[in-house]
Amino acid sequence: MAEKAMQNNSQHNVQQNLIVERDGGLVTITMSRPEKRNALSTAMMADLMAELRAAGDSRETRAVIIAGNGPAFSAGHDLSELAKRDLEFYRYEFDLCAQLMQTVQAIPQPVIARVHAIATAAGCQLAATCDLVVAGESASFATPGVKIGLFCSTPMVALTRAVGRKHAMEMLLTGQPINARTAAEWGLVNRVVPDSELIAETRKLAMQIVEASSATVATGKQAFYAQIDLDTAGAYDYTKEVMSRNAIAPDAQEGIGAFLQKRKPVWSGK
Repeated sequence: MAEKAMQNNSQHNVQQNLIVERDGGLVTITMSRPEKRNALSTAMMADLMAELRAAGDSRETRAVIIAGNGPAFSAGHDLSELAKRDLEFYRYEFDLCAQLMQTVQAIPQPVIARVHAIATAAGCQLAATCDLVVAGESASFATPGVKIGLFCSTPMVALTRAVGRKHAMEMLLTGQPINARTAAEWGLVNRVVPDSELIAETRKLAMQIVEASSATVATGKQAFYAQIDLDTAGAYDYTKEVMSRNAIAPDAQEGIGAFLQKRKPVWSGK
């Protein structure tokens, strides 16, 4: 299914590798190398990281969607760049990929992957890294590196944290794809929708986030990733302090007051 990034009443920036759409508080970054199935070339990863950081620095941006243009979400690394290179290049390439994935989770705004057709290898990694994933019924996910002698070691990091050890090991060792419904059952995908509704349903989810206080969402996203790998006692020690500081913030006091007064809150982003 070919994905279209264009929506009405919005601003677009078309680059060599990306189409960037800004519509109110929502930014949609569409990978646009359809002839390469949106393979994550060095340039593509650098451009994605730059756009994510720009979105992260923008007070107007409340949520980000990452999508793919053409016949795939992303087929992973651009293998034409990986043939017959030296060790330093590979270190640079996979470090850049790791930086991209960490940027997705480091920016304050939630990032939603809108996945159609295939998300394989580093493309699967990118989807698994995003805070939320909406998949069309056509979508499939795979880490097939084992089939070409290049184990999906960096995709393994995000995949294992999304689906757990046994499911991740099955995907990594066999390289076999799983369909969208299975991905949802395993925890890789939040929801599966008809392909024809993928754009609308992803936007609907994003706009639910846009309506919340940007400061509160940013606090929550940062806290989620900080506490997830702590033990239970450590997680409570961390989050009770986060919640205490959150409670004195202007938007928290506004939200509490609005609830008690039965009115809609007016967020300041503080």
